[in-house]
Amino acid sequence: MHYLKLPLVALLALFSHSVTANGLVCAGEVETLSYHADSQLMIKLSSMNTPVFFCSPDNQWVVNGTAYKTSPQACQAMYSTFLAAKMAGKPVANMYFDGDQVPASCNGWSSWAKANIRHYLVN
Repeated sequence: MHYLKLPLVALLALFSHSVTANGLVCAGEVETLSYHADSQLMIKLSSMNTPVFFCSPDNQWVVNGTAYKTSPQACQAMYSTFLAAKMAGKPVANMYFDGDQVPASCNGWSSWAKANIRHYLVN
């Protein structure tokens, strides 16, 4: 009978792990791009209520609640893309945010929230 307990315990451990990370897709025009010391960039789309920290041009960007990471080079490329979209008046069709501080809706961000951007599309 003891040989049945081990698989049962392993199965319970597998299903008891909770996932706290959130994911959200927002869209809209880039309203705000900003730099904040200590080397962090922020973005606000027209569908969002407040700017969000999304990467660092100097350090690898890691936020709690997601395995995704953003390198400094990817951050610089994203910033350039978002600045070009803002200057051209082109909306971001989809921006995928991940992490523990990501809200349930695009207008529900807390001030000074941090998120990872894992995908975006500018048409």
